[in-house]
Amino acid sequence: MKKAINELKLRLPAKSENEAVARALVCSFAATLDPTVGELADLRCAVSEAVTNVVVHAYRELKDSAAGRIYISVRLYDTREITVEITDTGCGIADVEKAREPFFTTGKEDERCGMGFLVMESYTDSLTVRSKPGRGTTVIMKKKLTP
Repeated sequence: MKKAINELKLRLPAKSENEAVARALVCSFAATLDPTVGELADLRCAVSEAVTNVVVHAYRELKDSAAGRIYISVRLYDTREITVEITDTGCGIADVEKAREPFFTTGKEDERCGMGFLVMESYTDSLTVRSKPGRGTTVIMKKKLTP
């Protein structure tokens, strides 16, 4: 059975500049497991995409999206697995399965490509999305590092 060996919790305003902060902190924390450069790059891209989705979509109803918050929890396990959980308390997603389809977007099609979940999934070993309209969304990404 895997055992958590370290944990990081962050709360950031939903501001675009905090995307870089989130990916840097998560990757620095994960670096304690001595991942490969490629594994860190994968994690960096997945976190970047997840946080960007919160900034762009979750709080779009607010005049100032920075009034919303991004909650990030990172767990490192003795099995060399990393779990990153990114949560918001924004508008939520009515149909998660539809939202996971490539090219689906709730934004203007000339501004958004609708590939966010596909990008996150391609850089992680598993992706779970839970959401309730009006209550927010949680994305859980897991990455298993090489021995």
